[in-house]
Amino acid sequence: MIAGPSVDEHHWVPKSEGGRQTSFLHRICHRALHARFSERELARDYATPEAVRSDADMAKFISWVRKRPAEYVDWPKDVRRR
Repeated sequence: MIAGPSVDEHHWVPKSEGGRQTSFLHRICHRALHARFSERELARDYATPEAVRSDADMAKFISWVRKRPAEYVDWPKDVRRR
């Protein structure tokens, strides 16, 4: 990741669900997470990078985004909520 507009700070457990800890995440991945999962799902089932990678659609998305330049920023179109 490159510091700047392509990086967001992400609460692995959303603030609305009591989360406090954050880490930096590529912006497109951050947006994909929130497009795919509700805040309750993020808190309950996807509160770690490993858990997110275990979701088949997110694993496919991550594989796709890794092929993009580090500064790549766009809105994910193919990652939808269940």
